[in-house]
Amino acid sequence: MKVVVIQGPNLNMLGHREQNIYGPMKLEDIHKQMEGFAKQNGLEIEFFQSNLEGEIIDRLQECMGEASGIIINPAAYTHTSIAIRDAIAAIQIPTIEVHISNIHAREEFRKKSLIAPVCAGQISGFGPFSYHMAMVGIVQIINEVKAMKEAQQAQLAQQNLKK
Repeated sequence: MKVVVIQGPNLNMLGHREQNIYGPMKLEDIHKQMEGFAKQNGLEIEFFQSNLEGEIIDRLQECMGEASGIIINPAAYTHTSIAIRDAIAAIQIPTIEVHISNIHAREEFRKKSLIAPVCAGQISGFGPFSYHMAMVGIVQIINEVKAMKEAQQAQLAQQNLKK
């Protein structure tokens, strides 16, 4: 099982930018923690960060047939990108939206996510721990999808035996 973590604009500046909002932790440190969780749970994990909307869309599309789940922090694109929303809807891979800060407690323009309606869920406001929560969530979703497919296959096999 492979999880792809996609990080949006300015997240490469974590640890340097607005520490009163995002804290002192750097993106590399968050990724190291996620790698540890992935290893403990037998997951392959890959990280991608871009400040460019088109590159994020390209990476989402490349996940088809490759990833079992996606964790995305679209950052500022959360509130503006219909294209990222459409890409997530098109690929039909379980996706969790993550934010370090509580977007619902911030400026009015940050309270609306265009991405959340096409995701399995949204986690925000827990600082870097939001990513850990997303890892727990995506593992659960992947396992549920796997169990559902296995049950469908077993049901099909039963039907074929009856014929």
